[in-house]
Amino acid sequence: MKEFWMKPWLLIPPRWAHELGPYALRVSSLFQSDEIPQWHPRKWRNFEFRNPLGLAGGVDKNGENVKDWWNHGVGFLEVGTVTPRPQNANPGKIMARDLNSYSLWNRMGFPSYGADEVLANLKLIGTHRTPLFLNLGKNRDTSLDKAAEDYTQLMRTFQDVADAYVINISSPNTQGLRLLQNSENFEKFLAPLVKESKKSNSKPLIIKLSPDENDESLARMITTSVRCGVDGFVLINTTTQRFGSHFPTEGGMSGAPLKKRSLECLKIALETLGKNREQLLISAGGIMTSQDVFERIELGADLVEVYTTLIYEGPYFFQKVARDYAKKATK
Repeated sequence: MKEFWMKPWLLIPPRWAHELGPYALRVSSLFQSDEIPQWHPRKWRNFEFRNPLGLAGGVDKNGENVKDWWNHGVGFLEVGTVTPRPQNANPGKIMARDLNSYSLWNRMGFPSYGADEVLANLKLIGTHRTPLFLNLGKNRDTSLDKAAEDYTQLMRTFQDVADAYVINISSPNTQGLRLLQNSENFEKFLAPLVKESKKSNSKPLIIKLSPDENDESLARMITTSVRCGVDGFVLINTTTQRFGSHFPTEGGMSGAPLKKRSLECLKIALETLGKNREQLLISAGGIMTSQDVFERIELGADLVEVYTTLIYEGPYFFQKVARDYAKKATK
């Protein structure tokens, strides 16, 4: 526990740290280079990634710190989750940490300034220094049979500022949301989203999937998504499992305990899609060290995203991984 005294943000309550974080990041970014570090660069379709390590959805929910994250070296980032209309977080306690297991619990439930304000924020950033993905969610009071309308509305709203859309139907923090993944709902839900994404201003459509599906169900969703025309996957979201951590039963857990399941899901996706796949694979969950990042890439992930590791390591993690990759390359 002694090491945490070197990270003062871990000494204050998680929700305070979460709310103060954007201001601290803005100050920190003033002392960083505006050059995105290049390591293991790759191309996918018309996108160029100077490096494959990005910011997961849920960190910069409202697009307030995009330039600051670029200054810290992200290779790409997801803004959101954003909802059509503004909504607050779920009532009551919404965040907790477990310093012993390097995990995080949250039941925020898509708090968002709403599409109009997030759009205004993104219009201010100018030229994109990296690809910028929009993580989209439905409002909690939108019924499941109307959910696709929320997502397609968001796709139209952000078509001039988003490089791709990440469809979040796997958060455990919006009641009933994961029912959209059920076999009887999934294809019907996807059809209008794919149709919207293929219009004249075509943008890739990426689905963020849950770790709590069994292997067969996960493979089925991937196969169905490809058949419908989905362009990629984020694997994985937070879990309702607790792995011995003493968090509340509601909400989702992220961090180091998810590593095993995240690796399993990545392997299932690679096997399901095959060697000649065209879909983008983004691995997330349980990525806490540089070696974890490199492991996902070596297994076959195109890109890697982090969230919880930033709680424990701070925003300099992106630059640390770039340095560690350079050291690794010279050995």
